[in-house]
Amino acid sequence: MTKRAKVIVVGAGPVGSTAAYRLAQNGIDVILLEAHPNCPEDLRASTFHPPSLEMLSEFGIVDDLREIGLEAPVYQYRNRQSGEVFSFDLSELSDMTDYPYRLQCEQYKLARLLTSKLADHPHAEVLFSRRLLTVEQDDKGVTVQVESPMEIETYKADFVIACDGANSTTRKWLGTGFEGFTYPEKFVTFSTKVPLEKHFDDLAYVNYVADPNEWMVLLRVPSVWRVLVPAHEGLDDFIVSDEKKSQVFQHLIGDPDVKTEHRTIYRVHQRVADSYFENRVILAGDSAHLNNPLGGFGMNSGIHDVWTLTDNLIPVLKDGGDHIEPLKQYERKRQGVMRAFVQAQTIKNKQTLESGDADAQKKHQENLTAILADDERRRDYLKGQAMFNSLELQASID
Repeated sequence: MTKRAKVIVVGAGPVGSTAAYRLAQNGIDVILLEAHPNCPEDLRASTFHPPSLEMLSEFGIVDDLREIGLEAPVYQYRNRQSGEVFSFDLSELSDMTDYPYRLQCEQYKLARLLTSKLADHPHAEVLFSRRLLTVEQDDKGVTVQVESPMEIETYKADFVIACDGANSTTRKWLGTGFEGFTYPEKFVTFSTKVPLEKHFDDLAYVNYVADPNEWMVLLRVPSVWRVLVPAHEGLDDFIVSDEKKSQVFQHLIGDPDVKTEHRTIYRVHQRVADSYFENRVILAGDSAHLNNPLGGFGMNSGIHDVWTLTDNLIPVLKDGGDHIEPLKQYERKRQGVMRAFVQAQTIKNKQTLESGDADAQKKHQENLTAILADDERRRDYLKGQAMFNSLELQASID
């Protein structure tokens, strides 16, 4: 038996579930396929920037996210060696957004919220434990085969949107190049319920801590503090070992005996797909681009991808007509933003935190001091870090 829909979305993470929900809300029949038995409890992305919240407000779910998240208007850059702190306050942008803060909420909570709504939606079907096997297309549509717990199933659609992550099976079937590089070090996150705010003066919910020996990011989510550090040495077993954990927290708060709730290790890449679509199969989110997490741009960029994509695709699905030019426009805009803004900014963010050059660190701190003292520069800086500037750049691309 073959199932049909106008669109198949592969991957029920925050990006795929957003794409599927927006299509369904616009009357487009959609099937959302997920390889896992539920939306995976992925702890990597946890920041929603103001433009993403503006987009999600169309769904009427921002209040739900606020109830299970933390509003973080202030974020800080800290220099561990000098003790200097530079605080930036997104509430200064309250004249241009209803959401002048970063919302700290784990990405899987958005995915589970939307998939639960999709399960009852008249234009949607959500199928878990469906692992993509093959993708074939012609001028009329796309056929995919998936492995279910009981059999191999076949699905047909006018279009497939691939939101199946960094190791995207769909991208591999297309043979699309994924140029860029992988950082030599791995990243590891230790999550703890220990109140880190008691060990620092005026610690914000979001903190980037510069240190040439071991930079780190301290992020508060509702249940825990997440401590992200690079891991240059050893095998995976050591990187998440008690010994490594003790080193990190001894260095951070002088207490090696901190209890952790999660220890997560992952590789970090800076890559952009050579093409964001081939005929009727479209890439979005991590299947189209990867960047380091410093700035919280990855998941948000994926949400912006599918928002732009659905803006372009929904008229084609409703009214017919050629789909190539709308998808080319999607590719130009989102690939252009990723290459010109997100990749450059995230690489710069990492270089700033890890630099061991005293003159470079001094220059960076002088620059932050100057930005904070200048109303115009500070506003533009806030807009850049909040991703408003990336969307302004997108609007300028034909």
